[in-house]
Amino acid sequence: MLKLIPTPIGNIGDISLRAIDALSEADILLCEDTRFTKKLINILKERYNTVFKDNQEFIPLHSHNEKEFIQKVEPSFFEKNVVYASDAGMPGISDPGQLLVAYAQKNSIEYDVFPGANALLTAFVASGFVQTKMLFWGFLPHKGQDRVASLQGALYSGFTTILYESPHRLKKLLLEIDVEQGNREIFLAKELTKKFQNYFHGTAREVLTTIDSNFRGEWVVVIKAGISQNSSAISQEDILKLDLPKKVQAKLICKITGENTKSCYQRLLKL
Repeated sequence: MLKLIPTPIGNIGDISLRAIDALSEADILLCEDTRFTKKLINILKERYNTVFKDNQEFIPLHSHNEKEFIQKVEPSFFEKNVVYASDAGMPGISDPGQLLVAYAQKNSIEYDVFPGANALLTAFVASGFVQTKMLFWGFLPHKGQDRVASLQGALYSGFTTILYESPHRLKKLLLEIDVEQGNREIFLAKELTKKFQNYFHGTAREVLTTIDSNFRGEWVVVIKAGISQNSSAISQEDILKLDLPKKVQAKLICKITGENTKSCYQRLLKL
């Protein structure tokens, strides 16, 4: 049997009793990071006196080798008690796991997915945005037109949209949102469940000012729902590239964003 187990995203107390039992009874542990899983098991032994099976086998299974593993593994492998453990968080949410589930379905392998901690839902609830239809966008592409197009999709999805972003690209993201949607409310969660957990709320520029230069840590960005825009429609960036007076640009931008014309014009003057 295969069990997919979420692990704490920071606070070890968030692990479930079911997850502890599954980890302790596993014959084989597929791990996004074997070092993390072994450290977690040692903590469970010391803090909760958990007894684990002897001679448990630890096998790395991460984004770089997941496809190769699936191609080579035999269904008989899962006749043992197999657990897949993420490196902090929920399997399949920006982590491996979905290919394992698909393989189990295809080969009639019994499997179970345990509920547990994940940054996506924690940040969504903490944002306080009342539009409960939400969209998980994951990580944006790092650069180029792919990044521009992906950010456009996130901003104009019509849903509350959640992004993950690395600390060394967070400032870039906030500046991009400020240019594209300066008045849009956003919510940032830093280091969820950890010692230095913090929340930031406001426009992208307000958040930038509050954060100052302390971008270290793990971040979740929640963008408040705005007006949906067809993917083929003109964007603010397209309008800014046109050789038009700022007032005309502001009027056109407000047509697609719903922003106040005067505040939009003032924002464009600062670009």
